[in-house]
Amino acid sequence: MALGAGLPAALIALLLIWSTPHPMRVRLTLTVVLGLSWIGFSLAIRERVARPLQTLSNMMAALREGDYSIRARGADTASPLGLAFHEVNALADHLRAQRLDAKEATALLRRVMEEIDVAIFAFDDARKLRLVNRRGEDLLEQPAERALGSPAEALGLVTALEGDTPRLVELRFPGVTGRWELRRGAYRWEGRPHELVVLADLTRALREEERVAWQRLVRVLSHEINNSLAPIQSIAASLQSRIPDGAGVEASREMAEGLSVIEARSSALGRFIHAYARLARLPKPRPLPMSVQSWVRRAASLETRLPVACVGAADATLEADGDQMETLLTNLVRNAADAALETGGSARIAWEAADGWLTVRVEDDGPGLTDSGNLFVPFYTTKPGGTGIGLTLCRQIAEAHGGSLTLENRDKASGCEARLRLRLL
Repeated sequence: MALGAGLPAALIALLLIWSTPHPMRVRLTLTVVLGLSWIGFSLAIRERVARPLQTLSNMMAALREGDYSIRARGADTASPLGLAFHEVNALADHLRAQRLDAKEATALLRRVMEEIDVAIFAFDDARKLRLVNRRGEDLLEQPAERALGSPAEALGLVTALEGDTPRLVELRFPGVTGRWELRRGAYRWEGRPHELVVLADLTRALREEERVAWQRLVRVLSHEINNSLAPIQSIAASLQSRIPDGAGVEASREMAEGLSVIEARSSALGRFIHAYARLARLPKPRPLPMSVQSWVRRAASLETRLPVACVGAADATLEADGDQMETLLTNLVRNAADAALETGGSARIAWEAADGWLTVRVEDDGPGLTDSGNLFVPFYTTKPGGTGIGLTLCRQIAEAHGGSLTLENRDKASGCEARLRLRLL
């Protein structure tokens, strides 16, 4: 088109050149110069038109690919082409701001999902896991990278994808078994239908309320009973020292025995209440790095009635309160030894670290559990001299460190297994 626009002027110029009486060499030279000028100006006009269009095309392609960093020069609103450049630059700025807002909103949503104390799962139309938050990873005992793409059947979540919601369900996961409030909803992602499953742990909430109630009860009982025990013990001791010498031998002996019983039982009741008061005064953990292997072997060495075997892989580092952890594991080992001594069996501690979690198993060859429903109820004990706070205190310590403690009978052998899970550094 540029060559065609210059054709009339070129013909007129050729006519004038060849109609003049100049030598042939001059006319040929002028003709060549004219032709080259004609072609050069045509190419320049084409460049002035094609280059801006190519620039616009490249910018639109970059926007389509999500690259909003390219800007067009010469965005002058006084010319039509400059105005087009200006509008494309403004579009790039607008899309960049929208993408930044979307990324910030997505980051906020992911942060909320990670921090919220409910398990969130998302399944596609083939019932394969496509999204899971941190709480869901804890329940599955595997990271999201390994869990994503797994079918609901393999994860034990088929029940959560069926039936009406909201409702209460009993679910068993590798790390915990309990009652959950199930909520489910549908959404679309990339044009495909998905199911969003939300599980709220009612067992932990109810247990926390139960713990608070027990702590309040223990505080009241401790205050009232201790106020009465102190004068009873004091009076009993004073009366023992003031038994009249003139009293009969039998009467003096009976009075001394009676007062001794009163004093002894008062002291025992005081120790009993003091033990329960530990539940209400358990301090907040002060986590410090500690060696798992040293912790386990130290707890095993404190049991002197029978040898406790320690079986574990490589050492790991746990961030926890050392004193509370030692109390927890020592109680579990003592219970395992008590059960093993009843049947003449053995006790052992095994631990393993995987996927950011530490699992400690305390096993015994005892008679096993007969009433597992009341194991963690304060004041409940099956031992003649037990106080009923050992397991409750152990679970309270485990949950204060973000872990869990479960007790159940062994599947393929007699005895019980205490399973402690804690997050590693």
